[in-house]
Amino acid sequence: MWETAPQRTFARMLKTVKQALFSADLQAPKWSPVQNEASDYEIRQYEPAKWVSTVVTAMEWDPAISTGFMRLFSYIQGNNDKKTKMDMTAPVTCFINPGPGPFCESSITVSFYIPPEFQMDPPRPSESNVYIESRSALTVCVRTFGGFTNATKNQEQLLELGASLKRDGKVFDERVYYTAGYDSPFKMFNRCNEVWLIKIN
Repeated sequence: MWETAPQRTFARMLKTVKQALFSADLQAPKWSPVQNEASDYEIRQYEPAKWVSTVVTAMEWDPAISTGFMRLFSYIQGNNDKKTKMDMTAPVTCFINPGPGPFCESSITVSFYIPPEFQMDPPRPSESNVYIESRSALTVCVRTFGGFTNATKNQEQLLELGASLKRDGKVFDERVYYTAGYDSPFKMFNRCNEVWLIKIN
């Protein structure tokens, strides 16, 4: 049976509501586990992929991710050259390049993974501060934690992850890091957050 336009619109609305409330059916980038004996972190090899990104310069992570999120959400809602709407994906990553001192602004790159059906030729963003990023293969050490997160919790988890990696003799980039969030703000329970450190060699 053929769906009518109103039926398709209603089905898409239901899917959007489901994703917003429960973070359900979200597509994610492909990765493979790297052998690792530790129980308090994992190592992943992410495949090359395209992401839509925006850079926010700020002293605090919390308002920066909100600003970046809204720019990218506008893009997937059709603010692009093809007026194409795309499904939400996970995770939302933030690549943080800290400033040179405690009272300096950091460069925070917020990114959404481009859905697989748009990977080959993603729509071009309409806004100049949003761009398509071709991310190379990436190996990261990952620590996962629950609840609602913020900059302070991220730092606590990063310190724990860094200590575990040094304990195990792992070499990683100590200058920059990623945060990764998988859940809508409306999801109250069983939330998933991650911090990533880039593995070297």
